[in-house]
Amino acid sequence: MPINAGDTAWILVATALVMLMTPGVGLFYAGMVRRKNAIAMIALSIICLIVVGIQWIVYAYSLAFGKDVAGFIGDLSYFMLNNVGVEPLKGMTIPHMLFMIYQMMFAVITLAIITSAIAERAKVSAFIVFGILWITFVYCPFAHWLWGGGWLAKLGALDFAGGMVVHVSSGFGALALAFVIGKRMGFGEYSIEPHNIPLTLIGGALLWFGWFGFNGGSALGANGLAVKAIVATFVASCVGGAVWMIASWLKGKPGSLSIISGVIAGLAAITPAAGFVDVKGAIAIGLIAGILCYIALDYRVRRGIDESLDAWAIHGIGGAWGSLAVGLFAVKGGLFYGGFELLKAQVVAVVATVIYAFVVTYVIAKIVDVAMGLRVSEAEEYVGLDISQHGEVAYS
Repeated sequence: MPINAGDTAWILVATALVMLMTPGVGLFYAGMVRRKNAIAMIALSIICLIVVGIQWIVYAYSLAFGKDVAGFIGDLSYFMLNNVGVEPLKGMTIPHMLFMIYQMMFAVITLAIITSAIAERAKVSAFIVFGILWITFVYCPFAHWLWGGGWLAKLGALDFAGGMVVHVSSGFGALALAFVIGKRMGFGEYSIEPHNIPLTLIGGALLWFGWFGFNGGSALGANGLAVKAIVATFVASCVGGAVWMIASWLKGKPGSLSIISGVIAGLAAITPAAGFVDVKGAIAIGLIAGILCYIALDYRVRRGIDESLDAWAIHGIGGAWGSLAVGLFAVKGGLFYGGFELLKAQVVAVVATVIYAFVVTYVIAKIVDVAMGLRVSEAEEYVGLDISQHGEVAYS
């Protein structure tokens, strides 16, 4: 197929939108930590852009989208962008290189989301090593399994824009990483409050805005599918935000942090389904995501698990639910539209990605921790990572 100028222009914009989401994650997280760690959280997201950007070009894109090897991983046919030019891939109307960099931004933000688990206590050097290993052994296999012709794609599982590839992997990976690195000093002994909720709201707004490129761009063209995905995305996010607002209101007042968290829960849940469901399905997905993710966050708090900024409760649970919901609400093949095979494939895919993400992330984190230590010293944690890791202060 020839390159289409309109499709190319839209995916160029969508790439920029998804790239903007990564510093959005940094701002979202930075507002929820203490002021002595604000720079550190934003810096981790910028580091993700730099490290994964280089890694993706050198070999990770090839592992994710190269020729299939045993259904598990791609080969190295695209090593150093060999054979990746401005000609379109078969069946696409955009340059291959544009597809490559668009997919790069998904890998980047997935690693940025997982920084939720190490807030206020991780060494930058250890995180870089962990991130390189994690992209290689978790993200690239997931991307290949579902988007690169791997075993889950052959099984018939669907993931429109990253419910499993991005959200399940980062959410359940964050939970495993939190168990390895341990709780923050003073966690459970005294309140650790967000230092700047407006900063979190700004980050959340950037994520919401960028998500139109995240889901709409996954149509890989300026077409009706992109429009359908964007509408479903906005509807589900509004419903998710409404559920959290009501839940917060019932406990006293409608907190803004709760509202924006509900929006993100709705966004995470609709991501795997955005191009496959109608508006009714999007409403149902957002509604149930709001309820499930709220329950998961409450459970995390009650159990005293310091997965600090709730990637597991919001992205992990939201992504898993949304991926299962594809098998229920997909207009073509969903259970409520007369199909059953798709639901079976989605169940297998969700179970496989949840287990793999948790176990492999746990192993990688343990290896890095033993080899070089994931965590800063108590003294460094006490003064804050802004000073101890970056030699800077956010506020004078």
